[in-house]
Amino acid sequence: MSVELDVFVVNTTIMDEEVYQLWLDGYTGLGHNINQLTHIDILDTVIHQSYESCYLSAPSSVNDAVKVRMEGGVLEGCEASAEVLHSDTMDQYRTFQMCERLLHSPVKLANQLLFQIPPHRQVMLIERYYAFDSVFVREVLGKKLSKGTKKDLDDVSAKTGVTLKSCRRQFDNFKRVFKVVEELKGPLVENIRQHFLLSDKLARDYAAIVFFANNRFETGKKKLHYLTFQDFAFCAGQLISNWTVGALDNMVEDMDVDLEKEFLQDLKELKILITDRDLLDQHKSLVCTALRGKTKAFNEMEANFKNLSRGLVNIAAKLTNTKEVRDFFIDLVEKFIEPCRSDKWTAGDMRLYLTHYTNSAHVLDTFKHQVVWDRYMGVIKSCILKMYHD
Repeated sequence: MSVELDVFVVNTTIMDEEVYQLWLDGYTGLGHNINQLTHIDILDTVIHQSYESCYLSAPSSVNDAVKVRMEGGVLEGCEASAEVLHSDTMDQYRTFQMCERLLHSPVKLANQLLFQIPPHRQVMLIERYYAFDSVFVREVLGKKLSKGTKKDLDDVSAKTGVTLKSCRRQFDNFKRVFKVVEELKGPLVENIRQHFLLSDKLARDYAAIVFFANNRFETGKKKLHYLTFQDFAFCAGQLISNWTVGALDNMVEDMDVDLEKEFLQDLKELKILITDRDLLDQHKSLVCTALRGKTKAFNEMEANFKNLSRGLVNIAAKLTNTKEVRDFFIDLVEKFIEPCRSDKWTAGDMRLYLTHYTNSAHVLDTFKHQVVWDRYMGVIKSCILKMYHD
């Protein structure tokens, strides 16, 4: 009895980036869980499993990956057959699945001896493994990274068009990063970058995901649907850099995850800007004097000044309440962005107004909370300008 074998011996591990992306996108599954095998079992499987048995038992998802490669023209200009392409795809899928446990802890990838992977390939493997679909992360942003949320991924997959396999990988990555960095001292972005070897951009995106999951910011309400993940990620960066317990001391426990309670308490002092009528009138006068003749929306700005100021100051005063923190973005939209949008302010109008609104408070003689005011309004201005899609 003869047995056909596919044997491929190589020094440097060959990895096709296109096949890797197909595997990440959910064209996966080889009929058994390679993560549960020992190294000896893995090597034995790779060497001794016949091509015929591989082909007959290969799931449709692998066959789909082969089909995608063929439709992409991978066989054009070479003498390889579809069977060889299928064998190559199966071989690379095994490699990716064997590497996956190492990708869960990227630092181990450089120190392992089973696969000889050049450094630039390691970077590619890690970066792509931890990359995520913006439509997916937008659906789970701010939700608890728990089993309950994971059970809903079927619905998220159907809604976003991202395969369930890919949704699970991305969700597990979010949860893994969260658990590792949650209790670490030091800057959140730097901790993520060091422990997971991610690029600066991707590390910052993960920092935003961790920050939102920890504070449970509401992002799913209908009036927030127009905001993208990058809108929220930018705002998270502003909050992390300015409002967390580590904004002033970079070695505090959980420094970039929790908002600084003392600062949130100090924000209550800003209420004097709306409860003291003289201060409110002076503030309005200063702002309107600075804006007059500089914008077509001046009449609306003047008429709505007190309501808009009350909105921003009341948001600040209530941030000691956990629910108000969760509703932070809803409040910004409801109490400030929507009224301005209804009055047809441009992005330029918004920037002009917020600049003078912030700076004019410095001139108020009896207002003694300039440091807290600047720390608050610096973030508020940046977030509103990012969120204001006129």
